[in-house]
Order: sequence, then structure tokens, then C-alpha cells
Amino acid sequence: MKHKKFLLITLICLIGIGISFLLFSAHRPFKDLEAADITSASVRLSPPDTTIQIVEAEELVSYLNEVVIYNKDNSYTEYAGQAVIFTLSLADGSQVEITAYNPFIIIDGIGYKCKYEPCEALNHYANELMTREP
Repeated sequence: MKHKKFLLITLICLIGIGISFLLFSAHRPFKDLEAADITSASVRLSPPDTTIQIVEAEELVSYLNEVVIYNKDNSYTEYAGQAVIFTLSLADGSQVEITAYNPFIIIDGIGYKCKYEPCEALNHYANELMTREP
């Protein structure tokens, strides 16, 4: 009887750990995105409130593929700094707005804590695009 009770408690604990892992683990929302999925893309940097049309989506997609988000977190409203807002029009007719605001990524208005390095790479990419503009 004690053996069955021990197994039941162990099973319940393992299920709880599994559910916790799924709820709080990192997620890559753009891991399957391909350049062919994007019909047009632009980036707005604020400040300096400059918008740039992205002609070749391959480089942007390589950065987006690496973005890692964690839990939802809307405390980004309490931060100050440069926001880099990517607007993607997709082949299926939908539009996605992605804001890189380290240490946050905001996807269609929903804020998430994110891994620092990929978000910083997106920010750097956008600022580099601004210097490439004629």
C-alpha cells in the first residue's frame, strides 16, 4: 500500500514539473519564419523617428529566428530607451508588428521578457540599416 502511495505522489510531482516546464520555458515565436513568408517589411526607429523600408528580408529573418521569449511582461511601459518597431506583411495577408525594446519584445502589442542577445542584435541591425540609407 505504501509503495502505491509513493508511486502516485511521484507521478503527481512529475506531472506538476512537466506542466511548470511547459508554462515557464523559453519559446522561439519566429523559429519557422522564412524570407518567402514576408511580402514587405519596414522598421521604425524611435528615437529618431525614422522609418526604413527593408528590401531584402533574409537578414531580418535570420535575426527573428533567434528571438527567445519567456513570460508575458508588460512592465516595458516603465522603461525608457530606443524602440525598434518592425512591421511585417506576410504572404497569408496578415500583418505582424514586432518591437525590440531590450529586455523586452512586444509582438502585436503583447510584451514578453526576452533573451538579451537576440533582441540586442535586432536593435543593432535596425540602427545599421539607418546608416546604410543614402
